[in-house]
Amino acid sequence: MQTIFEKNNGTNGINLTDNTINTDFISDKFKRTDKIGLPQLSELDVMRHYKALSDMNFCIEKGFYPLGSCTMKYNPKVNEYLANLEDFNIHPEVANEMAQGALKLMYDLSDALLKITGMDALTLQPSAGAHGEMTGMMIIKKYFDTIGEQRKKVIIPDSAHGTNPASAKMAGFDIVEIKSNERGQVDIEELKKVLDKDVAAIMMTNPNTLGLFEEKVEEISKIMHENGSLLYYDGANFNAIMGYTNPKLMGFDVVHLNLHKTFSTPHGGGGPGAGVVAVVDKLRDYLPTPVITFDGTKYKRCYDVKHSIGSVKDFCGNFSVLVRAYAYILMMGKNLKHATENAVLNANYLKEKLKKYYDLPYDEPCMHEFVITGEKQKHENGVSTLNIAKALMDGNTHPPTVYFPLIVHEAIMIEPTESETKEKLDEFVETMIKIAEECKTNPDKILSAPHTTPVKKIDEVTAARHPDLNFKG
Repeated sequence: MQTIFEKNNGTNGINLTDNTINTDFISDKFKRTDKIGLPQLSELDVMRHYKALSDMNFCIEKGFYPLGSCTMKYNPKVNEYLANLEDFNIHPEVANEMAQGALKLMYDLSDALLKITGMDALTLQPSAGAHGEMTGMMIIKKYFDTIGEQRKKVIIPDSAHGTNPASAKMAGFDIVEIKSNERGQVDIEELKKVLDKDVAAIMMTNPNTLGLFEEKVEEISKIMHENGSLLYYDGANFNAIMGYTNPKLMGFDVVHLNLHKTFSTPHGGGGPGAGVVAVVDKLRDYLPTPVITFDGTKYKRCYDVKHSIGSVKDFCGNFSVLVRAYAYILMMGKNLKHATENAVLNANYLKEKLKKYYDLPYDEPCMHEFVITGEKQKHENGVSTLNIAKALMDGNTHPPTVYFPLIVHEAIMIEPTESETKEKLDEFVETMIKIAEECKTNPDKILSAPHTTPVKKIDEVTAARHPDLNFKG
């Protein structure tokens, strides 16, 4: 694309000068005296340039996105339309009386999410899943400080999401890791070994990052509560249980939800997100402010929360993301559980199809995602999981999460979501089988992949250590 900036001298798409504007009020020392060096391009050239850049991007509308741990499912476009309605384009500091519609939406969304999770109160403020984790851990810290118990430790399974220990540490806790058992679940005996009166909570994901349901969760809840400790539910995998069970029934006290994973709001790209945090009744007085209340006549933002941890985000959170989630819930209604059904069905279908060609460390029914490995390919043919991921890019597929969870060597975490059809899943299976076969018959092809993408195989170490961030026209 560099040549576009080297041609058409004297060409322009718009006149950027206006001699009628008086600039005498600007000091001469601030005025440019040399040429600005802007590209000399027609409007059509510029449009073609950015369209070409857009075509290089991979997105959910182009192909399969089985990105385990960070679900990239289809976001209905009606959500975008509704979030951009003119009446929702209001200033966040507008008086309650002038924002009744927006406040009602947030109140009703909160009510719906409480019904779905089984919890008693929530905050819409956090702007991401990890932000929700930290908010939840801050609530737990404030709770124990308030009741006079200086508990300092949080237990985290070795299969946890990487942000769990970071969130707990930032909230002021020390981390205690426990190993999984041979079935990839929390080891009860290991839990008992580290449990004492200094433990504030355990952070769990259920199903866990291996895509396996923690069958002993009720026993874990009983053990923790008898110790006076709390249970934190990482809701990143909530899309695997929605409509069938909920964190409250499992005995959890705090839960965060990734609205981008379960409720179809946009994800990635550094844009706004939402990591709603819900709590049981005894923790409602610790929620961030404001909370949305309704007195039977009017909705309002309430700042009178007895032991609030304070605000964790400006105003009430990322409102446009909340609109998208509410629209999705209204559209799905009681059919929300069908999303769960299809996500679990799709994952089990892929697992059974692929386990003949790749190692499957835990050969049990999975939930919404599962983990296979490239261990066999690496040992027999010198082809790593990273090479397999790169080869997938030639098959109109975004690579799944690789090398996570850390407890599985050469891990490939696959999460198909409920959005994909059987035809698309079969295409993915065919691609994965073809890669497995080429690892044996033509490993050099896999080792040199990708071949069809705009950017081919790169030196990732150099790119990470010596990034070139300068534009050169």
